[in-house]
Amino acid sequence: MLNSLFNRGPQVPETTVSETVAARDAGTIQILDVREPEEWADGHIPGAVHIPLGSLPARINELDQNQPVVVVCRSGVRSLTGAEILLKAGFGDAKSMAGGMIDWAAVGQPVER
Repeated sequence: MLNSLFNRGPQVPETTVSETVAARDAGTIQILDVREPEEWADGHIPGAVHIPLGSLPARINELDQNQPVVVVCRSGVRSLTGAEILLKAGFGDAKSMAGGMIDWAAVGQPVER
């Protein structure tokens, strides 16, 4: 339904917190946080790259296009847009983490400030 509201093309793939944790622990992904600076300062995933969503098109070269990316926001909505931007820019594997930082914190995953 969200895809139709925002006139998205094909559905953006999503991943769960547990899948993200497993991939992070295996060192097979990069995590991109697209929240605003004040949200980032309130707490973020250790090791995540911070590029606010509005800056992503101009700063996309800060990410490794050859490594999978999991995009994170507060609740999992802005991250859909971030993953879509990456996919359209030629990233072969970009996913949105469903539930965002809300779900990340709710299951007790570490948050860095």
